[in-house]
Amino acid sequence: MFTINQRGPIYDPEAVQPMRDELVAAGFTELLTPADVDTFIASKEGTTLLMINSVCGCAAGSARPGVTLALQNNIIPDRIVTVFAGQDRDAVDHFRSAYLPGIAPSSPFMALFKAGELAFVMQRLDIEGKTADMVAEELVDAFNTHCKKEGPSVPKEQYDAILHAKACGSRIPKYNGN
Repeated sequence: MFTINQRGPIYDPEAVQPMRDELVAAGFTELLTPADVDTFIASKEGTTLLMINSVCGCAAGSARPGVTLALQNNIIPDRIVTVFAGQDRDAVDHFRSAYLPGIAPSSPFMALFKAGELAFVMQRLDIEGKTADMVAEELVDAFNTHCKKEGPSVPKEQYDAILHAKACGSRIPKYNGN
């Protein structure tokens, strides 16, 4: 079992920080290591939404704005967490292998767990070509079906202040180790 990240990021961490900040501002907890993933996902109590964040255009245009909007719903998951593809590589790989057997890797990606069991999945193919409102609507339906915690994840004033990072992976510099 991993305890620390063994592999460095693919993209410049400074360049992707706004993409991380967007989700943290909406109430997400970042999971940076495989141990962090196990701590949150293995919980058998309540519900956990995990989003695999990404630098791609559909993450910027639909997934991140959609999930943050959905978390303004009056019913939300008990825990909302995120790992970042191409950044938190060991955590992402561990999540995929331990908790998503048989599901092809994709990012962005959202999974809702209820009592430790996978209850809802939204893969990249379910996000591409959709607006943020359409993504939010599907997530709200899943929250209303599986969750009980009173929302929103953050007050409306805080949500309204979120800056949605619009950069795409083709414009994000690769990390050179400096």
